Amino acid sequence: MKQFVLGAASMLVALVLALVALLWSVGSPGSGADVPTPTVSASARPSAPADLGRGETWLGDVRLTSAQVVTTDGGLRDVTAVGSGITLTSEGLRADRLDIDATLPYESAATQIGGGVTLFAAEDGLAGLRRRVSVLGRDVEVRATGAVRAQGGQLVIEPETIDLDGPDWLDTAASSVVRQLVTIRHTIEGVPEGMALTSVSVQAGGFRAHLRGAGVTVSP
Repeated sequence: MKQFVLGAASMLVALVLALVALLWSVGSPGSGADVPTPTVSASARPSAPADLGRGETWLGDVRLTSAQVVTTDGGLRDVTAVGSGITLTSEGLRADRLDIDATLPYESAATQIGGGVTLFAAEDGLAGLRRRVSVLGRDVEVRATGAVRAQGGQLVIEPETIDLDGPDWLDTAASSVVRQLVTIRHTIEGVPEGMALTSVSVQAGGFRAHLRGAGVTVSP
């Protein structure tokens, strides 16, 4: 009985460490190309593989929650990860499917995007953005609001309103240039490679994001 308890405890510790590594391994760069969005259809409960190797552990379903996770990318809050068909091996972890719900704080998103951008929640469910840019030889602060959506696995903000800290003629002359400067296309960092953003919304404390991955593999 004692050996069983010790073995179960060891497996639990290994599982937690493996899942933490899975969640917070180095992700894709924030300004990269579109991330393919996995299409995972509903299916029956996963079945254990017949070829499970010696020393490997397979889990049908795993759910992990954390109020806050801090990483070098700034961290996420209110995280829930749900995985299925998970195999722990000496070479790392494999998950047939992984879904992550988390809040990306505006400060963390701004740090990942860079360029001195500031993000915040605006009215009517829009995202607000401030950024200092050089337009027509003048340094001006741009204030913009726009809808946020998931597109190509990335977080996308396209401005609906733009306000420049300058005269009206500058607003008109520079509108198309500024629109490009304040359009955001960002790949959320700090999650396993292969995870893609499938939905996102604006909340008071940050972007509420859902990410999905299929056939996710993480090596130690």
